[in-house]
Amino acid sequence: MDGPEWRRPANDGVLDLRQPPRHAIPLVVASPHSGADYPQDFLAAARLDPLTLRRSEDSFVDEIFAAAPDLGAPLIAARFPRAYLDVNREAWELDPAMFADALPDYVNVRSPRVRMGLGTIARVVASGEEIYGEKLCFAEAQERIESLYRPYHAALRALIEETEGDFGFCLVVDCHSMPSGACGMNGRETADIVLGDCHGVACAPQLVEIARQFLTRRGFVVSLNTPYAGGFTTGHYGRPRQRRHALQIEINRAIYMDEQSFRRRPCFAQICGEMAELIARLGEASQERLAQTC
Repeated sequence: MDGPEWRRPANDGVLDLRQPPRHAIPLVVASPHSGADYPQDFLAAARLDPLTLRRSEDSFVDEIFAAAPDLGAPLIAARFPRAYLDVNREAWELDPAMFADALPDYVNVRSPRVRMGLGTIARVVASGEEIYGEKLCFAEAQERIESLYRPYHAALRALIEETEGDFGFCLVVDCHSMPSGACGMNGRETADIVLGDCHGVACAPQLVEIARQFLTRRGFVVSLNTPYAGGFTTGHYGRPRQRRHALQIEINRAIYMDEQSFRRRPCFAQICGEMAELIARLGEASQERLAQTC
């Protein structure tokens, strides 16, 4: 094989999976919110214009971490947009006010994310505007969850299990971006990058500290767990006692793109290079940790 290979599952349109020529490091890199394939029926049902819908998108994050397969780690990226279906949630976090019919008892209608309008199917975009002009049917939510959510997590889970089988250890790097207005630290300094480990629960502190030190040395202002400690992916897959770790990385969009025009800044390639170096360093650190625990 001459280079990384893009593989798409049989359920076409769900995700992109890029496998390395050789799985050389015990990492899986995920980009759940960078999808920009907006279904036409969704655009027709939305009361917002396409540009406003993109406010929820982690634009270009899959590109920023695209070097992962060249470094020996698989990269999985959702193709569908977060405003349509958010895989960084439980499967059934839904707001009953969005639906014309009653929701089943197993639906989580009281989570903090639902109250914010940001459940598995969001009520609002990141900037707060309501997405839909009319109520949805629960059958539509079921269809999105079965056709998009479940295949994404089945593929991610398979990558984690494969990595654990190959190395006896896995670190999931869950990659995101955040609007610049959400990046304040204690009202004083603006964070360039936020590392989330669910307040010490999802990832070995040594790996978090290695990431923090690396980024700080590169000149980034780094925050830990503020304002983002990690979503469903980090909390669900991060099980250090089972030798499965998860670290969420949030990048301030203003440092790599124009948030109004959605254009990449001239420094975009530099950011990509620095994130590639971070993945390489985390891969090295994970292998060192693996050697120490064997």
